[in-house]
Amino acid sequence: MTHLSNAAEAMAAVARTITDDQLADKTPCTEYDVRALVNHLLFWGPSLAGGGRRESVPQPAAAESDADLTAGDWRGRLLALLDDITSSWAPPSAWEGETSMGTPHTLPAPVMGDMIVGELAVHAWDLAVATGQRLELPADLLTHLHDTVFAGVEQGREMGMYSPEVAVPADAPTLDRILGLTGRDPAWA
Repeated sequence: MTHLSNAAEAMAAVARTITDDQLADKTPCTEYDVRALVNHLLFWGPSLAGGGRRESVPQPAAAESDADLTAGDWRGRLLALLDDITSSWAPPSAWEGETSMGTPHTLPAPVMGDMIVGELAVHAWDLAVATGQRLELPADLLTHLHDTVFAGVEQGREMGMYSPEVAVPADAPTLDRILGLTGRDPAWA
């Protein structure tokens, strides 16, 4: 499995057990409760998949806040979307050249792919802790994720993806150090 497919599977495992009565629960991603974070994933996910195929996917609305994509079978749509993201980035050619998320701004495909790995893994943690679950990520994924988040953290902050760093001890588990880099408190509860 690739890092992206491992992150998508971790997200899927968390999504499968979220109940509808947990949608209003707060998450460590302070601007989102569980419903808004699921909505965020459903809103941007088609563009993430399109990036792997070099396709521009129209947004469902002008802004995330203008769409409620959590009505009906949101879980089934999210699981299908995770499969689509994984399959669109599966060919080695998806990781070559430049791509975008349907905007005029392009990034090297490996950078975009690694951003997606981070998006899925970190938001899987957000959803897991918000809903009382434990997130399991393979050690090689965590090592890769730490290296790529560390390398791109300043760019991520400039893009509004990450909050200011939360201090975490240097000998903390790798996931905790990743979370601190992204502006999350690993002890959130």
